[in-house]
Formats: sequence, C-alpha cells, structure tokens
Amino acid sequence: MLQRASGMPLSLLSPAFADRGEIPALYTCDGENAAPPVGWSGAPPHTASFALIVDDPDAPDPAAPKRTFVHWVLYDIPAAVREVEEAARGGALPDPAHEGRNDAGSVGYTGPCPPIGRHRYFFKLYALDALLGDLGTPTKAELERAMEGHVLERAELVGTYARGAAGGRRGGRR
Repeated sequence: MLQRASGMPLSLLSPAFADRGEIPALYTCDGENAAPPVGWSGAPPHTASFALIVDDPDAPDPAAPKRTFVHWVLYDIPAAVREVEEAARGGALPDPAHEGRNDAGSVGYTGPCPPIGRHRYFFKLYALDALLGDLGTPTKAELERAMEGHVLERAELVGTYARGAAGGRRGGRR
C-alpha cells in the first residue's frame, strides 16, 4: 500500500499474534473461541467508520480449497476507535458497531477450527467514508455491497492455525 502524504498507511496488528504467525489456541475452537484483540493506526483523513471481515480462503483443505469460510463480520466501528478488544461481541463492541452473520450460521465471531491442515485467516480492516447504519446481520457479501464506493483504504493481518500436533485432524468448522 502506498504511503499517503498525510502520514503512514492504514495498518492492522494484534498483540496476540504476528502477521503470518500462529493464532493462539485461546482464539480457536480448541480454546475459548474468543475474538482476538486487534488494533490499527494510520486512518486516512475523512474516515467515518471501520469495518472488519475475518475469513479463511483455505476451506476445507488448504491442499484443495473449495470455498472461503467467513469467521467474523463487523461494521460501523466509530472513526475514533483504534482497537477491538479481546472477546469483543455484542454489548462489548463500541457503539454503534454491529456484527453480521458468519458462515457457522451465527452472529459474531467464530474462531478457527480447520478440519485438516494449516489454514490462513485474513483479518481485513476497511476505513470507510460513512457509517453504514443498521444493516441487520449482513453476510460478508452483503456488507461488501454496502461498502461499495465508501472504502478509503484497506489493511490486512494474516494469522495461521492448525489443529493438533500433526497440523490438523478431521472434523469441526473451518
């Protein structure tokens, strides 16, 4: 991403794991399935809100991926906010943030639970020039449609996870 004249580009990080590093089990189905903390800096001028999408393009098997599994859809994070705390959900989210529907069929965060192999989990933060308002519980695709024409900048953080010592076992979500 290019550096803006006004400062550094938008960047996303987590104190729980490094970019391209392993996501601790606490944040997965093998732990507490808690949302990991994430923070950002370098918001572009005129940012009105942020959106965060977490997905896994390696489902169900990284050797033969067939779909992208969505783990979290979060939007209307206020422009003044620079982090989402660990295990944030529902009432713990900054007002007026909203959560959408993940591919496990629930609202909010669902942690990594790969059925086989080491998967990559993409945390994608979008700086938007508007609040989107209450969209109900949108899917990733519905949120992406609502964001069209409003994205000022995007940042990405990638974590990995494999279940068990052998790098995966059968069963579970993605």
